[in-house]
Amino acid sequence: MLDEADIQLHADRIRDDGYTVIEGAAAPALVEGLKQALERIEREHNLGPAKTSFEGFKTVRINNLLTYDDIFWEVPLHENVLPVVEHVLDKECLLSSFCSLVLGPGQEAQPIHEDTQLIPLPRPHIPITLNAIWALSDFRDDNGATRIIPGSHKFPSSPEYGKDYDAVTATMAAGSVMLFDSALWHGGGANTSDGRRFAFSCAYCWGWMRQQENLQLGIPHETARRFPRRLQELCGYSVYKGQFGHIDNHDPIELLGRERGKRMVWEATDVRKARMAEAAKQ
Repeated sequence: MLDEADIQLHADRIRDDGYTVIEGAAAPALVEGLKQALERIEREHNLGPAKTSFEGFKTVRINNLLTYDDIFWEVPLHENVLPVVEHVLDKECLLSSFCSLVLGPGQEAQPIHEDTQLIPLPRPHIPITLNAIWALSDFRDDNGATRIIPGSHKFPSSPEYGKDYDAVTATMAAGSVMLFDSALWHGGGANTSDGRRFAFSCAYCWGWMRQQENLQLGIPHETARRFPRRLQELCGYSVYKGQFGHIDNHDPIELLGRERGKRMVWEATDVRKARMAEAAKQ
């Protein structure tokens, strides 16, 4: 598990370079279990490559992963990744999207892009989304390792779509996780090898943002009820700063059977005032 110094180091790298690599973040047994689960789900559900060039005609992307197997629950909650995300964003952040990225042989390189360019904010801006790329295979030059342009999160504009850029290949061993500011210019590499490259994209956003995946509707309630509480909160069964996301002044986590959620900010204010008045009497 990362200590405070490690968390700060990775957060500083994201601030300065736009990305960091947490080497050996996931244990080999977990990595192997995740790969086997992906292969089994592809077979059982007859899932094939994506249908658009950006997503990759030879890339299998499985969305809404939390509904397929309990082993995937470990990814958004991982003790070597989530603390860094919470340090850069805050502890009320949300899971924005979580999908597999399995590149088959012959997959062409993805255009260089950044993940926040459709949001109307002037660049550069604070990190609003962090993406964790989990390497379930060794990321190599020849099998589609992600290409990045360090420091590009500070550029005043987004990349020109389809233009070639001088990028760095983010090679890393299986079990490592690259965590980056989603304003960083990046793109999947070309897989010129004869094997598949397994990976996850697990993105987080601020609690005041709309998630990329609508997890509250996409995940059946009976499945979400079994999640650990922190995963329920990450999926949106939570209220940001006691104000944003409530249902009739109640924390939506109560819909999953939790007895008590967070107080709304206005209720918390009255509770605080009452405590101060009581203390003044003593």
